[in-house]
Amino acid sequence: MSEPTRIPAPDGVAPAAHYSHVVMGTGRFVAISGQVALDENGELVGEGDPDAQARQIFENLRHCLAAAGATFDNVVKFTYFLTDTAHLPAIRAARTAHLADDRLPASSAVQVAALVRPEFLMEVEAFAVLPE
Repeated sequence: MSEPTRIPAPDGVAPAAHYSHVVMGTGRFVAISGQVALDENGELVGEGDPDAQARQIFENLRHCLAAAGATFDNVVKFTYFLTDTAHLPAIRAARTAHLADDRLPASSAVQVAALVRPEFLMEVEAFAVLPE
């Protein structure tokens, strides 16, 4: 199995948090749509609770990855959409529960004015690469 390669950033610039600046993969590309904190019944998990919402989102991502034959080890990029950057620690804690320290994907975080429903505090999309 060909693993994604994490490449140090030019000039030795260290990431500001747990992510990689550059991740290169070869194989089949998997795009996971933005996941929100809805459970299998379509019910909101964690109204007003960023930690609970982040945990549910990463559980939803796990299910989506599994449906594609992937795991978090195959993820090469996350994009976080947050209504408040104060929720970043919740995202980081949920991510850490699913990722090994040597498997850190590239990441972007964006604060947005709103998501599709006002009770959603965050949304996370993922990109993965599976071996050929």
